[in-house]
Amino acid sequence: MTGDIEQSSRVRFPGISPRAYEHPADRGALAVLRAVPAVAPVLKAVAAAFSERGERLLQVASSVRVGPKQYPHLDRIRNEVAAAFDLQTVPELYVQRHPVEAAWTSGIDTPFIVLTSGLVKLLDNESLRFVIGHEMGHVMSGHALYNTLLKRLIGIQQSFAWVPAGALAMRAVIAALREWQRKTELSCDRAGLLACQDPQAALRAHVALAGDVGGQVDIAEFLAQAKEYEEVEDIRDSILKLLHTEERTHPLVVVRAAELQRWSASEEYREILTGSYARREDDRPATNLSDDLKSAARSYKESMGASADPLIKTINDIGETVMGAAGKVWNKVAPNGASQ
Repeated sequence: MTGDIEQSSRVRFPGISPRAYEHPADRGALAVLRAVPAVAPVLKAVAAAFSERGERLLQVASSVRVGPKQYPHLDRIRNEVAAAFDLQTVPELYVQRHPVEAAWTSGIDTPFIVLTSGLVKLLDNESLRFVIGHEMGHVMSGHALYNTLLKRLIGIQQSFAWVPAGALAMRAVIAALREWQRKTELSCDRAGLLACQDPQAALRAHVALAGDVGGQVDIAEFLAQAKEYEEVEDIRDSILKLLHTEERTHPLVVVRAAELQRWSASEEYREILTGSYARREDDRPATNLSDDLKSAARSYKESMGASADPLIKTINDIGETVMGAAGKVWNKVAPNGASQ
């Protein structure tokens, strides 16, 4: 078991906005949704079909609710992470009996976090801090609201299956939303790193989820796998990669690990640790949207330049074009006073 970092040595982030850690592609998509006043109420109405009360009640009845007398070490981590992110309400945390290592966040009005017993058993305390910080990132960004839209679209997809054009259109929308969903996981990995402030703890979590048992995986070799995966030059491999990821909710583990390690070495991460980050008090969708779209387009361009994968270059080129076009449209319709 790896020793804990002293809590007093960790940086706290008063008033931090989720925009501080959100991946540019995630932030650009969220900015568009947040800028339309009617979106949130409509999605909440759609989400009413899912009983948040029922989901919570199920956890109360079948899982262990973390508290001072139940999993006290997790309760301490939960409260410390919430304090680091300056959250007024600390999300409830449950441990559910299940051998598969997993964690998720449910709920919109009052989100709560669930860890499986398999995950708690697998990870050391600092890696668990990373995971809990990751899930609190979902809470702060409000991802559950927009993930509900994806769930509902997948649920009604079969209704369009008999109409070829409708089925293709629905599949395209769902594919786009799933790509955004995967970017939210990259965002929340960053939140997890801000929570633990230990890149090695985050990497241990990724390696463990990939299949490490008892510290038998060499970190350098594992990251070499990520480089090998990212640098394929055969279009056939590119197509296989697309097929492997099309219906996944999370990026593949080696991709997540490599992406987060790059961010941990970035100036952006260092600036956040020194107190230079976006704050909630400055979050104004109308004024932030243009910058967020430009940042998303720039992210796609940088990814395209860094990747040797021919298909990824094409996909990133499309993403850059879409985000750039969205920014131009917004500049034409933006209300007076919006930042250009």
